[in-house]
Amino acid sequence: MPLNDLLIRKAQPASKPVRLFDGGGLYLEIAPSGGKLWRWKYRFAGKEKRLALGTYPEISLAEARKRHAESRQVLKSGIDPGEQRKVQKLTRLDRGDSSFGAIALELLTMRAKKNAKSTVVRNTRIVEKDLNPYIGERPITEISAPELLAVLRKMEKRGAVETAHRARGIASMVFRYSIATGRAKHNPAQDLIGALEPTQTEHFASLTEPAQVAPLLRAIWGYDGSTIVRAALKLAPLLFARPGELRTAKWADIDLDAREWRYTATKTETAHIVPLSKQAIEILEELKPLTKRFEYVFPSLQGKGRPMSENTLNSAMRRMGFVKEEIGKDGKVRTSSTMTAHGFRAMARTVLDEVLGFRPDYIEHQLAHAVRDPNGRAYNRTAHLVERRKMMQAWADYIDKLRAERNVVSIAGSSHEPFAGN
Repeated sequence: MPLNDLLIRKAQPASKPVRLFDGGGLYLEIAPSGGKLWRWKYRFAGKEKRLALGTYPEISLAEARKRHAESRQVLKSGIDPGEQRKVQKLTRLDRGDSSFGAIALELLTMRAKKNAKSTVVRNTRIVEKDLNPYIGERPITEISAPELLAVLRKMEKRGAVETAHRARGIASMVFRYSIATGRAKHNPAQDLIGALEPTQTEHFASLTEPAQVAPLLRAIWGYDGSTIVRAALKLAPLLFARPGELRTAKWADIDLDAREWRYTATKTETAHIVPLSKQAIEILEELKPLTKRFEYVFPSLQGKGRPMSENTLNSAMRRMGFVKEEIGKDGKVRTSSTMTAHGFRAMARTVLDEVLGFRPDYIEHQLAHAVRDPNGRAYNRTAHLVERRKMMQAWADYIDKLRAERNVVSIAGSSHEPFAGN
């Protein structure tokens, strides 16, 4: 039965969302908090989708039906109404939508789907607290490098040097996004590289001496916790991807037949390929029956369609004794890390170079760092792929050998021969 205003006004919220259908896929969703939102359920290209049409009572029943009819006409023309709205949102050039604050919010909202929650919260806080009060209402095209630098200097003056660097990076993302969507032509934040006070770099704890690494590897392969966590622990040294990239790996990005894991590197936002060694393939094939029904290779143990939590691997390292907590004389708990999940990257870089003798550019490519050719152009994702396949297999074989050995020589006294052809 079609809705009417009386029925809508009398509708009460419940412990779960309530849906009142009007017909043709149009319905009013009442949230447990009492908020009412018009939605339209439709199908495009065989997939079910939903489009928000506004909140009630701001959008009346009559207006909701009008918007519903207009959206249906768009659908009949062969266009996805949801995608059309995204395009329209990106191409609006009025002053309100071209301010720094509005574009920053748009970008943060879009990136919230793929970024870690902690990253979203941190970046949003920096935009709202440190950037928007000074340049939030300024048109994006009118902000100059000196103006942005003056804002960043305020953070430096209060001692928040690292925050100033993060704020410059976030501002740079906003300007790049503005350029990509036709709302700006220049990125003043890019001009400020090197203009801020340097930060004190915190190095992730790592083990690089083979004699130190061997006990860690044996502990990982003997880990008696969750099968999913054990698989992630094993793949961490084998693949040496960034921890966030490993824990959010998706089955859709892994091709066991091609022996490749393809995804977008978080730091460089570029396509990246990880050749999979036979050891990595074995681990993934063993894990797949357990988690293939999930989107993520390493789903959260709590369920709810999320990936493994950020600290799961480090918690496992703590259980194995490679991350220790000590209580100081002041009563505060301090963490002493001999190795973190991020430290596998430092370990791989050192051993691949100094023990196995691989070329540094092969290693940098595999670490998903920005590597450029002699002309300054960024290499594409397939650069040196054949050599990198050999390197990843040699690395996996080396890890196997290291695990099995009890008497391991140091890097300085290593007798390993460099890989032929490097």
